[in-house]
Amino acid sequence: MDLSFSKEDLAFRDEVREFLQNSLPPDVKDRCDRGLHPTREGQIRWQKILHEKGWMAPNWPKEYGGTGWSITQKYIAAHEFGQASAPIATPFGVSMVGPVIYTFGNQEQKDQYLPRILASEDWWCQGYSEPGSGSDLASLQTKAVRDGDDYIVNGQKIWTSYAHYADMIFCLVRTDPKAKQQEGISFLLIDMKTPGITVKPIYGIDKENSLNEVFFEDVRVPVKNRIGEENKGWTYAKFLLGNERTGIARVARSKRQVVRVREIAAAEMSGGRPLIEDPDFIAKLTRIEVDLMALEYTELRMLSMLANGKKLSAEPSLLKIRGTEIQQRLTELMVESLGMYGAPYEPERDYAGRNDIHPGPDYAHGPMAEHLYLRAATIYGGSNEIQRNIVSKMVLGL
Repeated sequence: MDLSFSKEDLAFRDEVREFLQNSLPPDVKDRCDRGLHPTREGQIRWQKILHEKGWMAPNWPKEYGGTGWSITQKYIAAHEFGQASAPIATPFGVSMVGPVIYTFGNQEQKDQYLPRILASEDWWCQGYSEPGSGSDLASLQTKAVRDGDDYIVNGQKIWTSYAHYADMIFCLVRTDPKAKQQEGISFLLIDMKTPGITVKPIYGIDKENSLNEVFFEDVRVPVKNRIGEENKGWTYAKFLLGNERTGIARVARSKRQVVRVREIAAAEMSGGRPLIEDPDFIAKLTRIEVDLMALEYTELRMLSMLANGKKLSAEPSLLKIRGTEIQQRLTELMVESLGMYGAPYEPERDYAGRNDIHPGPDYAHGPMAEHLYLRAATIYGGSNEIQRNIVSKMVLGL
């Protein structure tokens, strides 16, 4: 295993750092640093900057608009983005449906959708989970019945992130109710402006609307919007989920959060001295740092395997489990470090039209919102309980 970077890799790292320093909009950086949800306008503005640079889709093949970076360069860029509090591109288009389209789609679909994803002309959302069909995704019930050149779609999706922003949704639908669960599913691309689609907000414990319910009532979807073969959608769905879990560990982001916790602890007082000098607090933070270092080296070992042409098995699941647990521990410790300023919380929309401001120092604005939102980190992207089942099967043979 080789964990060292070449001179070329280090030069590339410096290029990424310079780009982020000169091109990342301060308001976009500030929201990401605080752990606040991005605004639609800010996210698209940043993605257009990435597209102009040619860095919108690092994992895409160069022929479709990718960067042509090596595996190591992709890792370096992702690490520097996290350290600089630079948002990644919205994953539903560039990291999820985009690879499905260029891998399994026909030429017409590639020509129609891929350039629009790169240029941020379409905001995508994911229509997978349903009431009663989350971790057991193959039990989904949304139906698509063939009617000439169209499918008629009826059903409901839930936990659909940013559906209220979206122009398009990629959906798993049941096209053969008599087939075995995984064998009767198809993968459709659906325009969110199609008559019969209703989006209703879901407010999480952070009181923010990032999640939604999406209802389909006699929605006509052209058959040409189906990816690949009818009833073979489960194959494409599994491929997509593999992309979804890549990078979900957010090691660089967590390292940046450790720095923020230390900054806050140095400013906050406890028992007449800075919190950073409190032995119990330092013990908690040090345990997180040790676990984060172990996770980083696990990620580097995975990078070395990929660079040497080896296939991964349970490694992405391990990264997902440990990465999300560390994220939750970090935000919990950050809120704890704020003391009484960590408790008051209202969503940003509640401040509209008011003349008061968030209580406490400026750095107290954001940590509670992120802490509440990240309670779901061990659920989204495949719940950690399911990931442990994957590890037990693939590593232990259980």
